[in-house]
Amino acid sequence: MGMASPAADHTGAARAPDREPLREWRRVAFRTFVGVSLFSVFVNLLMMTMPIYLFQISDRVLTSRSNDTLIMLSLLAIGLIVVLSLLDTLRRQVLGRLATRMETLLGGPIIASIVGTAPASDGGNLHPLRCLHQVRGFLASPTMLILFDAPMAPLYFSAVFLIHRDLGYITLGAGMLLAVTALCNQRATSTPMGMAVAHGSRADAQADALARNAQVVNAMGMLNESILQWGREQASALTLQMQALDRSFWISGVSRFCRLVTQIAILGWGAYLALEGALTGGMMIAASIIAGRALQPLEGMIEGWRSLVQARAAYGQVRSAVDLAQRETPRLLLPRPQGRLTAEKLLYLPPGSKEPVLNGVSFELQAGESLAIVGPSGSGKSTLARILVGCLLPTAGKVRLDGTELRNWDRRQFGEYTGYLPQEVELFPGTIRDNVCRMRSDLPDETVYAAAVLAGVHDMICHLPNGYETHLERSGAPLSGGQKQRIALARAFFGDPSMVVLDEPNSNLDAAGEQALSETLLRAKERRVTTVVITQRPALLSIVDKVLILRSGRAEACGPPQVVLRRLFQSAGAGNIGAALSAREPPAKVEAAG
Repeated sequence: MGMASPAADHTGAARAPDREPLREWRRVAFRTFVGVSLFSVFVNLLMMTMPIYLFQISDRVLTSRSNDTLIMLSLLAIGLIVVLSLLDTLRRQVLGRLATRMETLLGGPIIASIVGTAPASDGGNLHPLRCLHQVRGFLASPTMLILFDAPMAPLYFSAVFLIHRDLGYITLGAGMLLAVTALCNQRATSTPMGMAVAHGSRADAQADALARNAQVVNAMGMLNESILQWGREQASALTLQMQALDRSFWISGVSRFCRLVTQIAILGWGAYLALEGALTGGMMIAASIIAGRALQPLEGMIEGWRSLVQARAAYGQVRSAVDLAQRETPRLLLPRPQGRLTAEKLLYLPPGSKEPVLNGVSFELQAGESLAIVGPSGSGKSTLARILVGCLLPTAGKVRLDGTELRNWDRRQFGEYTGYLPQEVELFPGTIRDNVCRMRSDLPDETVYAAAVLAGVHDMICHLPNGYETHLERSGAPLSGGQKQRIALARAFFGDPSMVVLDEPNSNLDAAGEQALSETLLRAKERRVTTVVITQRPALLSIVDKVLILRSGRAEACGPPQVVLRRLFQSAGAGNIGAALSAREPPAKVEAAG
């Protein structure tokens, strides 16, 4: 089951335009490229204005000494230059708008892909989004215009040949030399640049980790060591990048030298031909300008080759991310679930591991029942919670809601009927209202109030300076850890869900917060909300219908709390649940009736 759907609502008609954003992007890009290509044809034709104007001035105006001819030629040249400037500006604007259009079309699917792949690694990888920004910048860059100007280079070579064959051969030879130089540039810089990108990505990942764990780094004095670890990767990236840039700079210098020497050769040989009477001075000057224009795209490609290669690789990442987001097919919209939850022989093997985190876990909850999952650290409790809400796919086994396997539910519809409080609470930058209502603006304020009252946080929110409009930072400030957890609890119960999964919901709560949590669970039971709670606190175990004990990924007991806990204490010979769970001898297995 995919993680997210970019659909704005549940109707197939509204969702259909978003199913193939790549095809829409290619269609828009093709039309834009055709238009820019036509503009480029006229721009390059109008680029001949200056050499023709100089040729006419030298060979016609200076010989005839006609002021009228000079004025007419100047006015005509100015008019053509105005048209040239307008067309060049228009094609730049069109490419800039195409870059914006690309992010509009593909940004949402890429975010969906990032969110969709996050559960497998416990964090989203923003690299595809950075790649999208890189491609967007390339589309509006001068290198992109060079790609459209390059096909017009034969026009300039032909013009030089028309002026004189010898000058044409000089220009063509220089062009071939620049092409070889461009190939050398690609081969000389591709390997170090690729390695630099790899080291840079690892350095960025370490920097992101430092930013996320800033409090831990500061509190434990890890800053210097963390910077050194980041610095090693960054230094490797910079060294390799500088190595590639040094090679590119030298090759660019050679290409510029070739172009300038070519123009000198054309002027020198053109002067010799003029002395021989084979061409005029105006033709010599025009040939030099046209030859420079013919070689300019090749030189520009050498200087912009690195950005072209990087943009091409980035577009590959963008395409892969969008393809991944498109793999989720539309699902039939089912009636609102009652909340009957079934787990059937769940097995989960983390990628690259042969040791199962979960092994054969099964249980069943009727609509409105509550289950507490307890077990020692590392027993697979949080993994089971994420599988129950569809964040992780089990390696084997099935999870069903009202008899329908989770992967067959529409992702957005399932999310509206499900609440989830993860072990590590993260709130989004925005107001408390935005966080409680899951960033939705299409529902009335009464739904936000109802969720806050159900979670017992309405009074707490009202005591904040700005109430529900209190703006939260990325870290959740100005809320404390317990307040963040209670806001996340209200978010889990927003929208009257049929099923709620709470992972250690009282880990940061004080006595008042834990009392409010207990009352919330009782109110949820009255509303027949199926609730799964992962906890180690005895206070919550007394108000649930069933208790499931996990140990080393296996369900050792499942049944009414009085029966399961009595067997647990008797088997372990311990007086509290923490000591009992730490005991090696498992309790006799108890199966829930029904």
